[in-house]
Amino acid sequence: MIEILLILLAPIIGGFIYGFERKVRARMQNRQGPPLLQPFYDTFKLLDKQTFIVNPYHSVLGVAHFFTLWAVVAFVILGQNLLYVVFLHLLASIFLILAGFSVKSVYSHVGANRELMAMIAYEPILIMLSVGFFMLNGSFEISAIRQNSPFLLSLFLLFLAFLMVIPIKLKKSPFDATEAHQEIVGGVEVEFSGVFFEFLYMAKWLEYVFVYLLLFLFAGDSVALGLALGVGVFLLVNLVDNSTARVRIDHLIKIVLSVGLTLGVLNLIGLSYV
Repeated sequence: MIEILLILLAPIIGGFIYGFERKVRARMQNRQGPPLLQPFYDTFKLLDKQTFIVNPYHSVLGVAHFFTLWAVVAFVILGQNLLYVVFLHLLASIFLILAGFSVKSVYSHVGANRELMAMIAYEPILIMLSVGFFMLNGSFEISAIRQNSPFLLSLFLLFLAFLMVIPIKLKKSPFDATEAHQEIVGGVEVEFSGVFFEFLYMAKWLEYVFVYLLLFLFAGDSVALGLALGVGVFLLVNLVDNSTARVRIDHLIKIVLSVGLTLGVLNLIGLSYV
């Protein structure tokens, strides 16, 4: 019953995380910042906006992206197979990329290209993370992973690699080239409007929930460690976001593939000899 309630409330929880993050980021910049509920105010405002449908495929793919991400979050909450979760998340990203390519906007095409390149960089890390949990736990089932002692020390290098994935998924500097409002006006978002843009907006909230749910897996059965990791990573990501400049997409790929994959491979090799 609790799991079903969490699944239904997942977008709202993500909205609160996003609103709190904007507040924290503003304080870091010595600003007042928007209200905590500003994401929800924006959502209601979008309902009053006129909706333009560029083409049916574009709109359907945007909605499919949102509901697939919601299914991903549901699978994690219900403790399903982690490898299935990773591939379902990949499918959600593919829907977004196809939506970007389905219109004629140059900004949308550039954004979709960047999303595709970023996906090629971070998905192998998520797969290696799943394999790492399997090597320690003997199962891909998230429910089984949560019942074991913390994995943070055993998967520390993969944890560091995962820290590189988080700003990509949450569109945070220095790895926010896929959105880059100053360059490509939001990328794949540019042709969405009204209620369909609202689906894309809320999909970002689900990404927050997904990322922090994966982060909690490193804590195993330790709720205290999970909360500490969540708070620590939340502050670290926002501190880095406020103090670094965006890197080019080709540099993003090189950094994540060279550093992230190396850390992941070394961690898996180490586990194989334990």
